[in-house]
Amino acid sequence: MRDVDARSVTTPSPLMGEGWGEGEGEGVSPNLPLSPTPLPRGERGSFGSILKIATYNIHKGRSQFNRRAVLPELRERLQGLDADIVFLQEVQGAGARRTMLRRRATLPQPQHEFLAGENWPHRVYGKNAIYEAGHHGNAILSRYPILRWDNQDISAHGLEQRGVLHSEMELPNGLTLHCLCVHLGLLKQWRGRQFSVLLDRIRDQVPEDAPLIVAGDFNDWNDHASYLLARELHLREVFDAHHGRLARSYPAGLPLLRMDRIYVRGLDVRHSEIHAWRKISDHAALSTTLVLP
Repeated sequence: MRDVDARSVTTPSPLMGEGWGEGEGEGVSPNLPLSPTPLPRGERGSFGSILKIATYNIHKGRSQFNRRAVLPELRERLQGLDADIVFLQEVQGAGARRTMLRRRATLPQPQHEFLAGENWPHRVYGKNAIYEAGHHGNAILSRYPILRWDNQDISAHGLEQRGVLHSEMELPNGLTLHCLCVHLGLLKQWRGRQFSVLLDRIRDQVPEDAPLIVAGDFNDWNDHASYLLARELHLREVFDAHHGRLARSYPAGLPLLRMDRIYVRGLDVRHSEIHAWRKISDHAALSTTLVLP
């Protein structure tokens, strides 16, 4: 297990079982009220007990139906959430430049680096899907130092490449927070295998008393994830805890399906919100405010 000693890491995906690591590929760069009072940013930063989290499937930086490139607008919207940690899926680590050029714009860096800017100085990327024009995967952007990370291949077959990006972060109060960013398969049979790998990883790698966040695009049509994660690992989904139901997040234009989730353990839920930016992605973004007990 190797520690991260840089401000951020961009890397191709290690295969399952290779353990923790640091970047070697793309390069290194530095119960609850329904309408709570917004928290001052200083309260979060000073004590480290309040965390604002967001998750978003960014659709490779293209709008719904792939009509246009939307990265500048996407970055502005993400920054407006003022999240401490952002979980991203379908992020292009390579190939974004070609995509932007077709729209008479250039992007000389991976999408997660462009989106992070100076707002999230610590970030990691895990390459999952590889194709001739480039690759895409999951990314985590953070205001807090990332101590260790790993990207595990959880693909159920060669036609649909998926991964879980796991990072450990050091919070201002000295606690270590575990964050897992996931993007699961489209079919129930594939997700069943991926859930098994995810459960095994959490049991093996995350101490039971450590705060834990598992977020991303679960593609979970029948809500098997909530039952499984609650029964096996005592996680709870933030919208279910706060509103009594999961968030409808897909498609963004008319959200009907509860695809995206934020599961937590060792954290209390203060607020949760859906952000249906219809012109940016085919998914809605989700955010939550969490409290360390």
